Amino acid sequence: MKPNQMELQLGVSEEGKYKCSVCKDKQLIIYRVHKDTEWKEETLNVKGNIETRLVPNEMVLEDDFLAGKICGPEQAWEWRSTYSKKCNCVKAVKTNRILKSSEITEAFKRKGFKSFLTEGKPQVIKDAYDCAVEYYQNFREIRNTERNSMALLGNPGSGKTHLLTALSNNLMSKKQIGVLYFPYVEGFTDLKDDFNKLQSKLDRMKKVEVLFIDDLFKPFMVQAGQGKIKKPRATEWQVEMTYEVINYRYNNMLPFLISSELNTSELRGVDPALADRIIERCSDFTVNITGLEKELNHRLRGIENV
Repeated sequence: MKPNQMELQLGVSEEGKYKCSVCKDKQLIIYRVHKDTEWKEETLNVKGNIETRLVPNEMVLEDDFLAGKICGPEQAWEWRSTYSKKCNCVKAVKTNRILKSSEITEAFKRKGFKSFLTEGKPQVIKDAYDCAVEYYQNFREIRNTERNSMALLGNPGSGKTHLLTALSNNLMSKKQIGVLYFPYVEGFTDLKDDFNKLQSKLDRMKKVEVLFIDDLFKPFMVQAGQGKIKKPRATEWQVEMTYEVINYRYNNMLPFLISSELNTSELRGVDPALADRIIERCSDFTVNITGLEKELNHRLRGIENV
């Protein structure tokens, strides 16, 4: 169902009585099936498990049958069989709830794969895009495996956050997978300022279906001799909390998405045990984005003499 259709279905009906005018808030649609109708076998993927069910080739709405629109009383016995299925509003309600709880900003909820431009970009940017799309397409199959996570590492401004946000948005809106967005710097600042919500937030980060940590250990530049070097933002407390979350998800086979300006070697320099868990789980879906900043940083496109 397209977003505008979803919003329409969840809006108040013309009579003003129901949130969903299709099922009249029953969340279930009941059909009548004629006795001579053929049934076909349909295969479904339910949370990674393949299930089959019989579905009638033709059916009519129960409401239309009861209103006498289908047949007269003398033929009613021919329509004794019923078939029911969940209304699309159930999916819409769940999707809306997932989107609201993701903590992704309204602006970022508009980020998608189609709005990510690869034309004229270096091959590594195209590789990152292909990796994100492939992860999304194969999520159902890999989510319970030992390599079920993804990491985009390297140059700032190269679109890492855009791609992982697009991936998150698609998981939520099209697959009804819960995602929690955690911006590393702002997230830990908020937690440090309010320890009362620390444990509840850590519990959500541990147990949500997919966790997206953005800008992990985001570095800042410090003077070193005649030049400057990157120094990760990684206090002992931040590393301890991050390890607690990642280790829980690692042990329970729960997927996570990581963006960071640090490469795998630099992540290990912060904490080898934490980094190794990230590297192992993301081993099938990791792209290290390196190269000339002017070519990789989309924020610098069109700016000369940088």
